[in-house]
Amino acid sequence: MAGVSTPLLPAARNAPSLRDDLRAAAFTADGCLDLLGAAAYAALSRAETVPALRATRGGSPLETLVRLFLLQRPVSYARARAALPRIDDYATDGWLARDGDDVRATVDVRPYAGEEGADWWIVSDLGCAVGGAGGIGTGTGSDGESTPGVDRADLVLGVGGASTTLAGLTVREPVGSALDLGTGSGIQALHASRHATRVTATDVNPRALHFARLTLALSGARQPDLREGSLFEPVRDERFDLIVSNPPFVISPSGRFTYRDGGMAGDDLCRTLVQQSADHLNDGGYCQLLANWQHTEGQDWRERLVSWIPRGCDAWIVQREVQDVTQYAELWLRDGGDHRTDPATYAARYDAWLDEFEQRKVNGVGFGWITLRKSGADQPVITAEEWPHPVEQPLGPHIAGWFDRQDFLRTHDDAALLSSRFALGDGVVQEQVGLPGAEDPEHVVLRAARGMRRATKVDTVGAGFAGVCDGTLTAGRIVDAIAQLLGEDPVVLRDRTPESIRLLVEQGFLDPVE
Repeated sequence: MAGVSTPLLPAARNAPSLRDDLRAAAFTADGCLDLLGAAAYAALSRAETVPALRATRGGSPLETLVRLFLLQRPVSYARARAALPRIDDYATDGWLARDGDDVRATVDVRPYAGEEGADWWIVSDLGCAVGGAGGIGTGTGSDGESTPGVDRADLVLGVGGASTTLAGLTVREPVGSALDLGTGSGIQALHASRHATRVTATDVNPRALHFARLTLALSGARQPDLREGSLFEPVRDERFDLIVSNPPFVISPSGRFTYRDGGMAGDDLCRTLVQQSADHLNDGGYCQLLANWQHTEGQDWRERLVSWIPRGCDAWIVQREVQDVTQYAELWLRDGGDHRTDPATYAARYDAWLDEFEQRKVNGVGFGWITLRKSGADQPVITAEEWPHPVEQPLGPHIAGWFDRQDFLRTHDDAALLSSRFALGDGVVQEQVGLPGAEDPEHVVLRAARGMRRATKVDTVGAGFAGVCDGTLTAGRIVDAIAQLLGEDPVVLRDRTPESIRLLVEQGFLDPVE
């Protein structure tokens, strides 16, 4: 790998033995939580290490490994050998380095709770497990770098909120092939290895590909097909059943950092990824990614993003957060460590961000996720919505259900809808809102405890309809019964009810029963 300082990158050959040693010491997500306690464990996500240091003052193998790999503190060779019997092999392979009578870690090894109770470990540069002990750019190297001798622009990050969010959003159906585009330390490829026969992982940074190999080897997963390159260049005309990407989506005036900056103008990298995805999807395949997008003067953000979706694809776009341009610039200036530079340098870089936004008439930046599916439909369903509220994780099953329901609604006109049977969605309850002591409620709300955790007002007919839906009667028979109960014309009620049924099905309050 050209340009990479090979001695800084451990070899994977003894990863199975290292995995056995880590597991024997209970250096797992559950083991670390039990040792440190919830408060100290949570403090690590805020880059606060004192509580964890206080909790690891003993000499057990687990305490030693927490100090070595999580807190990235040197430990004595004798303590390290007690925790890692094959320590000399790991040092030879580059996982550890001798420092006089002490041993220090050369990489960040972070326990990660995998699917179905699996114990996984994510390998990244020192100080680069997002929210980790040192914080990005403030690692343990003597010269202040996270990993000595490595340009910060080429650092490989570990586990962060974005990567775990995407993992929870991904549709986990068995597939023949999956592509992790911009794999970083390999988190998405690791998840995909559990349900995809073949996994391909790409990254423009060759160091990232090496860390991805280490992550999967240490976690005991099948090795993916690793390829270097940008966007879809490494896979050319290949197609996949699933594409996942946590891309470098930061909208910045320069491409300073490979792990975050897309190197294209504005949000063009995310737009390009979305627009080209259909050419690399098999029929029925999903593309799921996190993204940032510009809010530009004179154009609704929904219109911009809907225009990105390629022909023949259904899409669900969810905006989770919006920041004004000053908040956004300050966030990523801090991420880049610019707040620690001299005031003049900081001001100049801040100006560059604001100049870029002003030139492009950007007044805000949205963050969220995009899921598209290659349906081949002549009239695809494309929904763009803002949803800043808490959601259930993992959300992947609910996302798959959303697309399934769009297929159902697209193929059922009003008559077919009334001939269909429905069941109340899992976790849906009814709430009546009104003044205390009032005979009738002011309004009725259906509230879902699962998925997006939506709530919607319904009228008397809608509440009665949803309450009866248990999959036994057709919608038409239920509507007729409600009309008779309320003394309304059943023909009129049949004409106006399908619109309400469609809304309840689309939002997951009702599920079609085949």
